Amino acid sequence: MDTEKMFELADRLRALRDKKAEAEQHLKEIKAEMDEVDYRLSELMAESETQNFTRAGTMFCLTTKTHASAVAGRKEELFSALRAGGFGDLVYETVNANSLSAFVKEQVAENGDMLPDWLDGLVNVFEKTTVGVRKAAK
Repeated sequence: MDTEKMFELADRLRALRDKKAEAEQHLKEIKAEMDEVDYRLSELMAESETQNFTRAGTMFCLTTKTHASAVAGRKEELFSALRAGGFGDLVYETVNANSLSAFVKEQVAENGDMLPDWLDGLVNVFEKTTVGVRKAAK
C-alpha cells in the first residue's frame, strides 16, 4: 500500500473541504450584503419615484414580485382548496430524495440484498463510495 500517496490525497481532500466551507461562508456573506444593498437601492428608487436608470451600461429597474407560501400547518387545507377550486394542477406530490434513498436501502436489506419486485423499474439505485472526513478524537 502506498501510504505516502494516501496521506497526500487525504491532506488534499481535507484542504479542499475546508476551502469549500470557506467559499460557502463567503457566498452567504455576499448574498446577505446583496440583499441589504438591493433593499436600500429599491427604497431610494421608490422614494425618488425612479422606475429605472442606466449606469455604466447596466439598466436597473424597480420591480415588485409577489411571493406566496402555505401558512404553517395548513398546507393540506390549501391543497384541498386549490383542488376544489379547479386549480389542482398547481399541487405536486414529492418525495424527499434522502428519505427515498434511506427507504430503498432498508427495503434492499430486508429483501436479501435485492430490490423488491414492486420497486423494480420505479427507482434508480446506485452506490457511490466516498471518504468520510471528521475531526479525530483527542
